[in-house]
Amino acid sequence: MTGDDAAELTPEEPLSATPRDPATDGVGDADAGANASAGTPKHRERRSATDAEARALASSLRLRILRLTLDEPLTNKEIAEALDRNPASVLHHVRTLVDTGFLRAEAVRRGTRGSREIPYRATGKSWNLDTHGVTAGPIVEAFVSEIGTVPAHQRELSRMRLNGSDLEEFRKRLYELVTDFYERPRDTQSAPHSVFIAMHPDTSTPRRHAPGPPAKE
Repeated sequence: MTGDDAAELTPEEPLSATPRDPATDGVGDADAGANASAGTPKHRERRSATDAEARALASSLRLRILRLTLDEPLTNKEIAEALDRNPASVLHHVRTLVDTGFLRAEAVRRGTRGSREIPYRATGKSWNLDTHGVTAGPIVEAFVSEIGTVPAHQRELSRMRLNGSDLEEFRKRLYELVTDFYERPRDTQSAPHSVFIAMHPDTSTPRRHAPGPPAKE
């Protein structure tokens, strides 16, 4: 949850097939890209993303940019270095996010050699958008890219199978739990951790309710 997690946890659909990531997100990111000095992220009503907004979030690289700029503004050069990418190619993605309101350009500052630098910060906008599944692939790609850099002993992973009859209750209670922690003020004194949530129909069991082959006469 692509606090700017372009995350899409909902009943804010109730944990729908549309992921919440956000850095997305405001991903995600997750997003929670609210200004750290403001404390608690502001709650806003969810709405459907416009075509331009959905296209902007349909990129794992852009979701990672949103996550990188959640807590502090970064220049295009700093973002490129963190992603190990060419600054010129990253600038295209940064401008796309600025144009669609997911990144905010802050006051110009002077670099170490007196150069003019523009820092960018995630706005948290993606947390409140429903992209109707457009970010499903990119949010997973962003997660895989990020967790791949984390040492194995620092990863906490688990899976479970859920009764279909318990799905709606699970979604509701999970959403309430996630919302509780998402809305808490940022603790800038502790190292943040990332949480990724994914739900899908189980594919490891026989599809008992799927139509079988036509009967032979």
